[in-house]
Amino acid sequence: MSDVAGRYFDTVIDRLQQVADTQGPAIARAAEACAKSILNDKLVFTFGTGHGSFAAMEMFPRTGTVTGFRPIVESSMISFHRVLGDGGARQYRFIHGREGYGTAILAAHQLDPGDTMLIFSHSGLNAVTLDIAVGAKEKGMTLIGVTSIPHSSSTPSRHSCGKRLFELADVVIDTGVPKGDAGIAIDSAGHRVGATSTSIAIAIGQAINAATAELIVQSGREPFIMVSPNTTEKAAADAQNDRNYAELWRRLKMR
Repeated sequence: MSDVAGRYFDTVIDRLQQVADTQGPAIARAAEACAKSILNDKLVFTFGTGHGSFAAMEMFPRTGTVTGFRPIVESSMISFHRVLGDGGARQYRFIHGREGYGTAILAAHQLDPGDTMLIFSHSGLNAVTLDIAVGAKEKGMTLIGVTSIPHSSSTPSRHSCGKRLFELADVVIDTGVPKGDAGIAIDSAGHRVGATSTSIAIAIGQAINAATAELIVQSGREPFIMVSPNTTEKAAADAQNDRNYAELWRRLKMR
């Protein structure tokens, strides 16, 4: 393995350990909020823009995740990988900075004060992310923010509310990822390489999901857990997952 690759893995491991050492109580509070919503037949909406959307999408329907998490996925917020042409990076950069677009996104969903909103955002300061955060708070939902306090606290809000995600959320989980995200310096490269915010955010999300499942079990209820169909027990897995989808549909019909 190259030296820089080894340093990258060391950096990710160190940052995950920092989260494990310092964010346990916040992750527990987040899981309590999520479990409360799910046990009350409500939903846990997850949201992120750009690379933050990856963590939001991982929350369901992913192997090992609990039915009741409900990602909000806007194609204009995630499909900019071609960079140029239709739906490219410049369009994304424009849209996620437009205040009011997040309000329109929320208007397309039936929200309940008993729901929870879980937002993943490394910087926690852009307009659409904060539209979602402000809208969730106005609805009376519990707001969880997975964000980088070192980055966010050093950069002003880009929303008229004047606040950043960590200043709005009821529960804040700090990824600890430094400002700028990329963590590895290479001599004469000019800029650092090796972003870590996505890996850390996804790990935090899965920890919340697993802790939520544990709380549901401890309450005496069954968590509807997604299982992998890519095994020799495919038929059983498909049956379990179809049951999970039916449970999600039941919750949606109650809206």
